[in-house]
Amino acid sequence: MASAVASNRCSICEKNAAMCNCVGCQAFFCIKHFNEHRQQLSLQYDQDVIEPCDRLVEQINQAQNSNDTSLEHFVTIDQWEASTMDIVKRTANRAREQLTRLLKDEKELLRKQFDRLTQEIRRQREEDEFAEEDIKRFRAKINKLQQALQQSVQPNNINVIASQIGQLDWNRLIYVEKQPEKILPRSTCIDFNAEWINDGLTVAGGNGRGEKLNQLNAPQGICVDNNDQSVYITDWCNHRIVRWKPNQTAGQIVAGGNEAGSGPNQLNNPLDVILDHERNSFIICDSGNKRIVRWPCRDAYSGQTIISNIDSRGLAIDDRGYLYVSDYTKNEVRRWQIGEVEGTLVAGGNGKGRALNQLNGPQGIFVDEDHSIYVSDMNNYRVMKWTDGAKEGTVVAGGQGKGDDLTQLSSPYGVVVDRLGTIYIVDCGCCRVVRWYNGSKTGSIVVGGNGCGDKRNQLNYPTGFAFDRFGNIYVSDNGNNRIQKFNIHSNSC
Repeated sequence: MASAVASNRCSICEKNAAMCNCVGCQAFFCIKHFNEHRQQLSLQYDQDVIEPCDRLVEQINQAQNSNDTSLEHFVTIDQWEASTMDIVKRTANRAREQLTRLLKDEKELLRKQFDRLTQEIRRQREEDEFAEEDIKRFRAKINKLQQALQQSVQPNNINVIASQIGQLDWNRLIYVEKQPEKILPRSTCIDFNAEWINDGLTVAGGNGRGEKLNQLNAPQGICVDNNDQSVYITDWCNHRIVRWKPNQTAGQIVAGGNEAGSGPNQLNNPLDVILDHERNSFIICDSGNKRIVRWPCRDAYSGQTIISNIDSRGLAIDDRGYLYVSDYTKNEVRRWQIGEVEGTLVAGGNGKGRALNQLNGPQGIFVDEDHSIYVSDMNNYRVMKWTDGAKEGTVVAGGQGKGDDLTQLSSPYGVVVDRLGTIYIVDCGCCRVVRWYNGSKTGSIVVGGNGCGDKRNQLNYPTGFAFDRFGNIYVSDNGNNRIQKFNIHSNSC
């Protein structure tokens, strides 16, 4: 905290004996006034961090012990039950259990986030290693948790779907679902120590390399529509986007599929695809044509080029509808609003390199709810995080050279971050998916990691990655021309 500086005056008494420098406010002090400054800072820490944190834990405890049956969602269920026949009661009871679990999951997640924050706050308080910027940072996190707590008490992201009386499917008369969020992977309920079944299930392809509707040819990026659990796949060498519904033996072409080309109804080696629910369309990384294409979801014969002259590899969209694109050649990530021509540089853009303000072959990208950007920096064998507005990033995974050690990555591709800040990375060169906890210096294997191969517990140069809303993992198993689903253990969510 203090450093010897003989030539500076004390900012309080203006004597030349200022021997201490505060790294937070950058002011100089004599020893006497430096100690007083530390005491004032300590009081401020208690007032602005410790006390609000203590109040927040009381509010969280009250919320966990509160009676949620007053929520209008339960009232809707009760009114519907009263207006129908006795058989509906069994269905209504099931819906209550679903709603209760959703509410419980939200509060348990909030508790986990708070516990981790509390540990960090207490540790810094005990070690007496904090400055003004730490107070501001902790205060912002506490405010954010308070907002999340208020939303959990009166949630606006839960829908109760009740069918009208008539010809009814009695198994779906009424049910509760969590309304999909715009940044879908972060809404997924994933426990801090979640585990997945090692043997994957083939949910698309797996019938050899080919162009038939039951085949894939070097699949790349994938995304999951949480409304119906359909998987959308960039079928790279078939120059098309295909949709596979659950439990189907063949896919459906939804974009391209008219041979490689640059026409409005063609694609050329697409690498990534995301869903834009707000505009009911796909956004496709049409890499061979060096363009980004928007393609309507419903019965569309052609797409519209929205960005040109870009060597795109990865796509992401935030809660404001802004589009993010990684550019492999320019070693940068840019953000676009609708109608923009140039976009805004948000990561890299300082030439190819391994400095913290550089990238080298960016692939998959992810944007979290704070608008921080995570970039798979493939040729630097690391994942970088760039906070909103930052001029340089921080290494959050890898960065220790190419290799298969758990501190290393080998050609990282897809990247996803969950609501706890845990980072999931498709480590293509090691044929595995790894998980890095927030702030960790080492990762752990989630699926794969059993050598490259075609067995159920193996992957062969995987590229794309996605969660569904239940926490199950989908991996684009490029070398095996299939999409593998790894189910989450029932006690993990």
